[in-house]
Amino acid sequence: MLHNSKALASADSWRTFSHPNLIFMYIQYMIFILLSYIYQDAESTVFTPVFSISPECASALMQIEARREDVDVMPLNAAVYAGLRHTMRLKATHFSTRIEGNQLSIEDVAKLIEAGVREGKNRDEKEVLGYYAALDRIDKWVDNSDAFSESQIQILHGICYRNRTEPTPYRDGGCVIGGRDGITYMPPEAEDVPALMTDLVEWIHTTLRERQLPVPVIAGIAHYQFVTIHPYFDGNGRTGRLLTTLILHQNGYGMQGIYNLEEHYVDALYAYYGALMVGPSHNYYLGRAEADITEWVTYFCTGMASACEALRRQIEVAQREGRADQRQLLRTLSHAQRRVVSLFADQADVTSQDIGNVLGVKRQRANQLCRQWCEEGFLVMTDESRRSRRYRLAVAYESQLT
Repeated sequence: MLHNSKALASADSWRTFSHPNLIFMYIQYMIFILLSYIYQDAESTVFTPVFSISPECASALMQIEARREDVDVMPLNAAVYAGLRHTMRLKATHFSTRIEGNQLSIEDVAKLIEAGVREGKNRDEKEVLGYYAALDRIDKWVDNSDAFSESQIQILHGICYRNRTEPTPYRDGGCVIGGRDGITYMPPEAEDVPALMTDLVEWIHTTLRERQLPVPVIAGIAHYQFVTIHPYFDGNGRTGRLLTTLILHQNGYGMQGIYNLEEHYVDALYAYYGALMVGPSHNYYLGRAEADITEWVTYFCTGMASACEALRRQIEVAQREGRADQRQLLRTLSHAQRRVVSLFADQADVTSQDIGNVLGVKRQRANQLCRQWCEEGFLVMTDESRRSRRYRLAVAYESQLT
């Protein structure tokens, strides 16, 4: 329960949450506290997480909303955006695989990705390439406005763990998680996994559709429950973090694709694992399933708030070192167009195949987009030959990359 509902009404809280357009959001979160919001139903077989919105968590949620709007309107030209997006994608890949013991440095990851390597020579390289490809797949789903589904989770696991795009079946046997100190967690039996995953996906759908909770809370709980179910023998951590990214990006919290939570997890790795391992028991059937996860929800939301604040500072630095404000120009671009802009950082013109590779779409769809964007004034055709047709950015956008 929430025992200190006056905490957010302090002067410090009002200074923290001073954005004039977000006062209504502040009131909404105060209502959460005053009602001592707890999601709990011990008698139901449907997934019903037990948690409360703590004052610290509510404050973090308000900070996320404030930073989210700040990032949306912050001056950000095309060159700065392309650089930040590339850097953040590399960092997300590096830090998420590092959590699992990957030995590649951020420099190694950058060289591997920028060299266009398709097949890794060893496990570390395969993990990096798989995770990066999974992030690309998330962008493709967001670009296409694809609805969230259970098969997307299975596909993400297939890409990041096996470098295959086919959905991965859930484990068909029991497993035990342990380390040097012995058993740390015993997940549910394999026969229960499909139903538990179905319940989780249905809960995500329902809470998003009915707006029962803030999106960051839903994403955090989804992460927790996924690793609790532990539906695969391996690769659950990476897939859980990708699931979080998918939910946030599909529901307006992608921050233009230029921030990552993985770095926050690595900076406080013991806190990350500590927050996940809540409850009186390390056995799913003996307390884990009914555990109060307020600590994890608070950890996740405060971490996301920190990541958003770090992004705001990084954009400010990059903008001071960058070029003139093109905020209004960039805000006219779609998510897919913003991704394509990065192609022109190192070359003057590209083919439709280059664009298709970046967006993860087939050649025919890429050709359609190129024709559409030429009509809209985003691209200009430089070579009209059917076989070697090439495109460059329109002058208004191209000038921001010079």
